[in-house]
Amino acid sequence: MNLKNYIKDVKDFPKEGILFKDITPLMLDGKAFHYACQKITEFAKEIGATLIVGPEARGFIFGCPVANELKIGFVPIRKPNKLPRKTVDVTYDLEYGTNTLSIHEDAVKKGDKVLIIDDLLATGGTVEAGIKLVEKLGGEVVGCAFLIELEELKGREKLAQTKILSLMKY
Repeated sequence: MNLKNYIKDVKDFPKEGILFKDITPLMLDGKAFHYACQKITEFAKEIGATLIVGPEARGFIFGCPVANELKIGFVPIRKPNKLPRKTVDVTYDLEYGTNTLSIHEDAVKKGDKVLIIDDLLATGGTVEAGIKLVEKLGGEVVGCAFLIELEELKGREKLAQTKILSLMKY
């Protein structure tokens, strides 16, 4: 199945000069969505993942079905003050400023083999921050899976030691 057939380009979104890759048509098509989740599930099995972690919000969309299929847990990574209990946080640089991500301090245990799932690998900042959070809690990131990778932004370089699955590359 060619998943690129289910991605729509949206010019100048969210701001002028950006060509946004809209994944909602893929999510709308049950067969395409299932196929994408199954490919990520196969990768999770291959690398021996025991826990799925996904940054909000699109990491939830693909991470939860994979965790459900594997009958393993899912851990959300959220923006600050969105999780109800004590968190561990990491702040990272963006092109213009910084961002902070949070995870519950008891969400990942020492020895957990974590697959981080998100919709997009661009510059790699979000997933790099996710790796730091998992490692702070004693987990081992055994892989990262993405629906789309924007190769020209070189996010893969920040993940040089990590096994990566990208279902589509642009």
